[in-house]
Amino acid sequence: MPVRPFLFRLFAAVALSAPTACATTAASQTEVGRLEAEVRTLRASQASLLERLERLENRDAVARARSAAPAPAAKPAAPASAKPEAASAEPGEALSLAPAELTVVRLKPKKEPAPRINTAVAVVEPDADQMEMFISPVEGSSGTGSVGSPSASTAARMEPPEKDPDILDAEYERAVAMLRTGNVEGGVEQLTRFAAENPRHPRADNALYFSGLGQMGLQDPTGAAKTFERLIKTYPAGDAVQDGMLRLAECRVRLNQAVDARALYTRVVTQFPGTAAATQAEQRLAALSP
Repeated sequence: MPVRPFLFRLFAAVALSAPTACATTAASQTEVGRLEAEVRTLRASQASLLERLERLENRDAVARARSAAPAPAAKPAAPASAKPEAASAEPGEALSLAPAELTVVRLKPKKEPAPRINTAVAVVEPDADQMEMFISPVEGSSGTGSVGSPSASTAARMEPPEKDPDILDAEYERAVAMLRTGNVEGGVEQLTRFAAENPRHPRADNALYFSGLGQMGLQDPTGAAKTFERLIKTYPAGDAVQDGMLRLAECRVRLNQAVDARALYTRVVTQFPGTAAATQAEQRLAALSP
């Protein structure tokens, strides 16, 4: 057999078999991929079945354990208000109802009032000796009367009620206006009565001061001196005491009591130094010097 024709046939057979081998390889790869996908699906199904089987085994074990537990002793019948226990429950499911042997009781707060505390205090009358320490005796009495004596109760009833401050201020202004308009006697009378009836009023010392001035205007230095003495003695810290001392010294001069007048002027200078009243007192002292 000639060699050349054989080689030619061999090369032709190889050339024809090459495409077939390529097609076979591609088909095999596709089949392998399909088989791999099926294997993965089977594995997932197998894992799901295993998990389900495990859950079933757990439920079966719980059911066997419950059936093997001893039955509880008989309990007295629950009241009608109690809710009955569920007849059956699926294994593994949480029980949300209370057991039949327990009774649900709702506690309500009591509406009873709190216990009352005794706060009453017995009234004890003080002794007469203790009351005498706080009650000043009435003028003209010896001060040894009992607490419930008629004189003490009468003095308490005779104490006049307090007046309206506005009304008192109007009375004071009206009395001062009487002095300024020429009704000196009426103004002096009104101011004297105002100071006597309202000794705690803020203008009581001023009422005495203007009353003394009115008396000086009426040429009554003796009466004016008494009024100014009352002002200085009753209201030593009042705002009219400095002028009152100067006016009292002036009354002493009119009554020819120069020694007393000089003593008053000296007192103003030493007691109220640096004030206008002290300056006036120094000037009048110089005028009184012999």
